[in-house]
Amino acid sequence: MEKTAFVILLVLTVSMVSAQEYHVSPSGNDQQEGTAAKPLRTISAAAQIAQPGDIITVHEGAYREQVNPPRGGQSDTQSITYQAAAGENVTIKGSEPIKGWEKVQNDTWKVVIQSRFFGNFNPYSDLIRGDWFDPKGRSHHTGAVYLNGHWLVEAAKLEEVLRPVTDLVFHSQDYLLNIAWIQADAAPEGSKPIAAASFTEEQGIQTAACSEGGECIGWIEHNDRVQYKEFDFGRNCEKLRFRAASATEGGIIEIRLDNPDGTLLGSCAVANTGDWQSWTTVIAKIKPVSGKKFLCLVFKARPSEMLGAGLWFAQVDEFNTTIWAQFKDVNPNNAEVEINVRKAVFYPEKPGVNYITVRGFTMIHAATNWAPPTAEQVGLIGTHWSKGWIIENNDIRYSTCVGVSLGKHGDRYDNTSANTAEGYVKTIERATQDHGWSKDNIGHHIVRNNHIAHCEQAGIVGSLGAIFSTITQNDIHDIHIRRLFSGAEMAGIKLHAAIDTEISRNHIYRSTLGIWLDWMNQGSRVTGNLLHDNGPSPDLFVEVNHGPFVVDNNLFLSNFSLLNISEGGAYIHNLFAGRIAMGPELNRETPYHKAHSTEVAGLVHIKGGDDRFYNNIFVGHEGLTYCDNTIYPTQMAGNVFLKGAKPSARELNPIVLTDVDPAIHPVEEKARILLNMTFDKRWTGTASAPLVTSDLLGKAKIPDLPYQLPDGSTLKIDTDYSGQQRSVIHPIPGPFEHPGSGGQTLKLWPGI
Repeated sequence: MEKTAFVILLVLTVSMVSAQEYHVSPSGNDQQEGTAAKPLRTISAAAQIAQPGDIITVHEGAYREQVNPPRGGQSDTQSITYQAAAGENVTIKGSEPIKGWEKVQNDTWKVVIQSRFFGNFNPYSDLIRGDWFDPKGRSHHTGAVYLNGHWLVEAAKLEEVLRPVTDLVFHSQDYLLNIAWIQADAAPEGSKPIAAASFTEEQGIQTAACSEGGECIGWIEHNDRVQYKEFDFGRNCEKLRFRAASATEGGIIEIRLDNPDGTLLGSCAVANTGDWQSWTTVIAKIKPVSGKKFLCLVFKARPSEMLGAGLWFAQVDEFNTTIWAQFKDVNPNNAEVEINVRKAVFYPEKPGVNYITVRGFTMIHAATNWAPPTAEQVGLIGTHWSKGWIIENNDIRYSTCVGVSLGKHGDRYDNTSANTAEGYVKTIERATQDHGWSKDNIGHHIVRNNHIAHCEQAGIVGSLGAIFSTITQNDIHDIHIRRLFSGAEMAGIKLHAAIDTEISRNHIYRSTLGIWLDWMNQGSRVTGNLLHDNGPSPDLFVEVNHGPFVVDNNLFLSNFSLLNISEGGAYIHNLFAGRIAMGPELNRETPYHKAHSTEVAGLVHIKGGDDRFYNNIFVGHEGLTYCDNTIYPTQMAGNVFLKGAKPSARELNPIVLTDVDPAIHPVEEKARILLNMTFDKRWTGTASAPLVTSDLLGKAKIPDLPYQLPDGSTLKIDTDYSGQQRSVIHPIPGPFEHPGSGGQTLKLWPGI
């Protein structure tokens, strides 16, 4: 026994002695030892020699490289740590500075770069592509051009860049507008307005019932269009009238002949009218035109300060890459102009590089490609099909597609699923049988306290690789706001197979969609998150999951709170300030699993229902009326319905206060988010809500599994959003246990 103890102590002592700290500095040299006195020059050089347990400390400065760690650690206590030196600003960039710009015309400059400058990867010939990707009728590249750190917008054609810089940029946080009809002022006498829904071609729009009769067109986003084959302008028409409505910031209608690039006749702006069915007539002055023409309406977002102005365009041949870019009132040779040259900033090229910690860096400018669930998912920083990473306290910005990837390996089947559910089922099978997808090998990552912004697909993405992970206390914003392309993978956080994954205390805003949990969301917990100003899609989208999963103590403050195309979810003590929608999914059979495992137990359709709603607050909109007719019954109690929100007929004693407007208003003040909200004693003082535990929730029907913590212990929702203890007898509905009464100001972010 004593000999065994001695051997263990000796092994631990040797391990502790062998651990090294390597230093990296802009003043260093990669031929040196890497000590504090003789540091290395690049992080990549340190990565080549670091062994399990070692620490790489990087000192202040900018490092232009892709860190490709060749190995990882051996366990969570023997990881390889990459860290910025305490108190020092360390930036790792996937870009290079570019000089030698020549003025062309207007605000446009160009530079010619020998293509060998890019080595084996040229982002300006690398098209964004992949399963479930929609280019919206044009080409997009993974390259980008940055002026003073902020990116310009890729133009579709060179002609666009040669024009003077305009103030119109590509930004919208919601659908733009609806149109009911169009009328030419010079149309033949007695002719009726043309129904907007009578189009012959469209891109991006849908039709819906119109409160003024017939159908309107809507769901319009930036760069969508609609065309009419023989629109009768009449004789010498100089005005078009539109019957339009908008519940958001509105948009611009461009009137063109023939196609989206045809002759521009004129344009008009549609402002917020108060609601999607609050109609007003707007008039567009146009160049005189007569007779029947092919009319094309192109929709644009209204001007915004979010992105600034400026376009770029590139052409690549065998020898050179030529980039044209707009720089308004700036000589780019006297400014900081950079271009993407690397796919990623911190990403192992081979999978299975486990137990790595990345801490304290600013990481920017990555030429990432589209990351669907059926292909290798490369992020600005990514774990590449591994286990046990910690990504914390970093500033991660400006990735063409994805900021942080916890995602899938690559293989010869990448992007061959034909965008089908069957294709993804095969992906899951191959991951399990050929690539070791299991609790023992994959996941268990921690992503915490990072700032993640300006990514045009997702802030955090993960197909299969985020199992048993924790994503917490991240500030995520400005995700997919330009919307030059589209697809099915855009969100602040987008995960497939969030098995026993915790998503907690994150702040997500100005994202096209907040949190999207798609397929195999089982055993997960979404708790204590703050979401606001997201859209047009919801704060939370749960798609084709069978449960059990738990959503508790969240604030969903955007116009669209929840889209539920799943079953087996438990929604507890949330504040839903926006609308809620749900439905079955009978066209896809999707998997469920054995308890706390990746092993598939079966595949079935989503029939709808089998949810639990306890102790939530609903403000306006539909409330829970959709639960009245679900195939599987829904459990519910202790819910509060305000400002016209309606309860389900299946809830016995809901608190319905139609006359109460809680006046919810999030406010940003000195890097904090505050919530102004009015509370009423009729729900805070008389509630009879139950304490929610595993016993109350029972079992999710399809997998026949209880709602419990990942370690199998009992779930008990006994604390609120701020961590305060809840009453064990009758906790207060909503995220706050002791909100007081009347108008209150509560601190939401950073954590209370």
